[in-house]
Amino acid sequence: MNLAAAVPWMRFSSLSLIAALCLLAPVNAQVINLPSNNQAQPIDPNNPNNLRPVAQNSTLLSIESGDRLMSEAQAAVDSQKYDVAAKKLQEARQVFNQLSNFYQDLNSSFSGIDIRVSDSQRKKALDSAQKRDEATYRLALVHRAQNQSELAVPLLIQIIKSQNPTRELGKKAYQQLFELGFVDTPYPRQGGSSSSSQK
Repeated sequence: MNLAAAVPWMRFSSLSLIAALCLLAPVNAQVINLPSNNQAQPIDPNNPNNLRPVAQNSTLLSIESGDRLMSEAQAAVDSQKYDVAAKKLQEARQVFNQLSNFYQDLNSSFSGIDIRVSDSQRKKALDSAQKRDEATYRLALVHRAQNQSELAVPLLIQIIKSQNPTRELGKKAYQQLFELGFVDTPYPRQGGSSSSSQK
């Protein structure tokens, strides 16, 4: 005997629950994308004509959000609040790293389909990766200021691997390793001595 057929309200209840869950999904997605501005008007998820790009400065996953975290970290460094600075820089690294990965995925998806879109996403991926490495370098300097070389060294090596030792940020990261005594050969060699790093 079919229990759902014998008790019709059970079948109705199950269908109602599924329908409610289906309606909740798009509502949640829209809430995430709403600007933090209290005056923002709610988006009707049932209106197919209500399509608009996410305002990049209104979401945590944006270049602007990462830049804001970097500025807050710099203010914390200026006030010698190194714990706060380290937290902000770690968050900035995560934001920029996620952005770089997502833009790389989009670049791969559009490769061979639309070169214009693919190139745009590739540039955004590179820009995000550069900002990630800059945040990583600043974080390594903060760890060094806190006498935590064991935390700074892995970050500096990540930068060199990502940037290449011949690029400016890669050279600065290697110089930090040299000053910490982790490496003993200066690079680049200029008259037998290495130049002082620019922080």
